[in-house]
Amino acid sequence: MKKLIGIVGLAAIMLLSACSDSEETLVISGKPWTEQFILPQILGQYIEGKTDIDVEYKEGLGEVAIMTPALEKGDIDLYVEYTGTGLKDVLKEESAVGESSDSVLEKVRKGYEEQFEATWLSPLGFENTYTLAYTKDNGYNAETYSDLVEASKTSDMVFGAPHAFYERKGDGFDDLINTYPFVFSETQSLDPNVMYEALKNGDVDVIPAFTTDGRIERFDLLTTTDDLGFFPKYDAAPVVRMEALEKFPELENTLNELAGQISEEDMLKMNARVDIDGDKPEDVARDFLVEKGLIEE
Repeated sequence: MKKLIGIVGLAAIMLLSACSDSEETLVISGKPWTEQFILPQILGQYIEGKTDIDVEYKEGLGEVAIMTPALEKGDIDLYVEYTGTGLKDVLKEESAVGESSDSVLEKVRKGYEEQFEATWLSPLGFENTYTLAYTKDNGYNAETYSDLVEASKTSDMVFGAPHAFYERKGDGFDDLINTYPFVFSETQSLDPNVMYEALKNGDVDVIPAFTTDGRIERFDLLTTTDDLGFFPKYDAAPVVRMEALEKFPELENTLNELAGQISEEDMLKMNARVDIDGDKPEDVARDFLVEKGLIEE
């Protein structure tokens, strides 16, 4: 009996220890594509370099439909979201044409605090919006989305996008077509990490490319401007649970030290190192922090 009690006691101690570790660990997550593998590492490595907070990574967890409930339930504490995604895809609110970054940020911060007990901290410094991209071989000679619409009426144009883009409400495929009346001969659902290769290889003719993706330049793709202002601002910013800010009082100021530190050019270069050069996201993130003088080597 003493042996049984000893085993049970040891198990209880281990369970409590596990709970304690979990309670003292900040869980950082991201979506399943390149930039969202790099950004959690930048935040996590900076937090670990500046505080005593232990960080756990849950990488590539899912798109916004997965991330939002995970944040609300406390499965994760923190990830980087884009203001336009929060506004249109999560809060189902509209943005005015030409609406400022500050105005959109104010809306999402208020909405998340009221609905999800989470808040948006200061933006990191870059915007990752959409551009409709195509190859020079297609000869569309389009500078704007409206130019591409006209080309689609006389060309056999195949559109390719990640599955999530077809499901998004507010800033996804259906709403895009309602604003810009494209005549696509076919649509294809593609993994976001192979979408650029599919365009380069001629499997599709137009994709909704991310403006911070290094493959736009490396593959010599042509991009177009959203001339009707369909897409809102997509400034990248940490979204964090209010409870986590209370548990780790130094967290908010630490994360806000990263405000404005990542330019669009920085993000393009980091994405290219992972997508094209094959470097690991954690190494790319560390090199960025060291080169910027944000952490010591």
